[in-house]
Amino acid sequence: MNPIFRAASVVVLVLVTAGCSTTPPVLMKSEELPKAFTAPMAQGAQQPVTMGWWKDYASPELSSLVETAQAGNLDLAAAAARVQQAQAQTGIATSALFPSIDLSAGAKREGSKVPGTTFNTFGASLGASYELDFWGLAQDNLRAARSSARAAIYAQNVVQLTTDASVASTYFAVLALRERIAIAKKNVEAAKRILAVTKAKVVNGLSSNLDLAQQNALVAGQEAQIPALEEQEREMRYALAILLGRAPEGFDVAARSLEGISAAAIAPGLPSSLLQQRPDIAEADATLLAAHANVDAARAAFLPAIGLTGNGGYSATVISSLINPSNLAWDVGSSLLQTIFDGGRLTSQRDLAVAQEKEMITGYRKTVLSALSDVESALGSSASLADQERLTTKQAASANEAFLISEVQYREGVIDLLTLLQVQQTLFSSQDQLVQIKLARLQADVGLYRALGGGWTVAADAGKPTRNSFMPLPY
Repeated sequence: MNPIFRAASVVVLVLVTAGCSTTPPVLMKSEELPKAFTAPMAQGAQQPVTMGWWKDYASPELSSLVETAQAGNLDLAAAAARVQQAQAQTGIATSALFPSIDLSAGAKREGSKVPGTTFNTFGASLGASYELDFWGLAQDNLRAARSSARAAIYAQNVVQLTTDASVASTYFAVLALRERIAIAKKNVEAAKRILAVTKAKVVNGLSSNLDLAQQNALVAGQEAQIPALEEQEREMRYALAILLGRAPEGFDVAARSLEGISAAAIAPGLPSSLLQQRPDIAEADATLLAAHANVDAARAAFLPAIGLTGNGGYSATVISSLINPSNLAWDVGSSLLQTIFDGGRLTSQRDLAVAQEKEMITGYRKTVLSALSDVESALGSSASLADQERLTTKQAASANEAFLISEVQYREGVIDLLTLLQVQQTLFSSQDQLVQIKLARLQADVGLYRALGGGWTVAADAGKPTRNSFMPLPY
């Protein structure tokens, strides 16, 4: 074979290979993922996470709040706008695959002083230009845009999952604070009953003024805790209103406590299933695909651009005879543009794209590992708090019984005021702690729902268009 022909064939093969799309990198091997979650789970954990998970709490008001947030949350509206922006970018990238056709028309009047003549000129022309995507540059840019649009859709789901979880957690916090306020007020009422008994004993000479001063101080201290709790409740209620996209003024919820609210025991499934259940992982994957397509586009940019042009039109001095075969003029042409020297711009753009892809790979891996950690932490917290709730419930019941007995004994003079105050403080602390543990457990359950993707799957968004989806991706 002619050496020159062989050399030319090698060059052509290298150019064609450089212009083809390459296979995306392997992100995580199956052996890198654990076989099962190791954190302790709540007893009876069997129910999988499904869409509409907030309905498991059997609270119609919570369901209504979540639905309101899905329609009015401002972060969700902003995420939807970002999806539209990404889809528009896909449309821009798609346009590079088609020819550009322009129509122009004009009229001009000309004249000269010598010999003093004037005349009109009319023209109409149609022009077309098309850059052949021989090396796949336009396709690479389209793949990058479509992957970015897909990432924007997944990011919107991340915002929605976060919003749903925030509404549930904030709603529970409002109810818990209301319950704590009610407990604090009951504690004040009990302290005032003791104060009345103490005053009677002081009058009858059975107690000293020191006991009376101590009880007055206790009542004032317990009353001072209520305004702080009420302020926290207001702030949580305002935060809930913002999540719904509403002004905080006049916003309220009907429920007064956490009574009757409990979630089902959730089974986490296999760790590998998170790759299809977490929208943030899917977003990281789509972002990486966009970065990989940008690498292919940066490599294709080294190759020559091949363009085709064509123009045709009419020109005449009288508009009535403009469209006449004798007035037709046309031209066609082709061009090839190859960068010889650009000061390293194309090389730097390629290196930038490669470095960005490496960053996206590490970002994807970190997202997966963080998702595994989220599930493990939520599982452990939910199981631990379930045990704490069970034990604290027993403690609160025993403390309540002890206080009822001690209140009678103090009235009858069997025990002193200090003993009664200690029993009362134990009761108040255990009841207040129980409400806080209930809230922490509910919020841990919400965290588990969120960590497991809230019932979302990649397949759920597979049919959502990224605009111009009729153009197939190479991979």
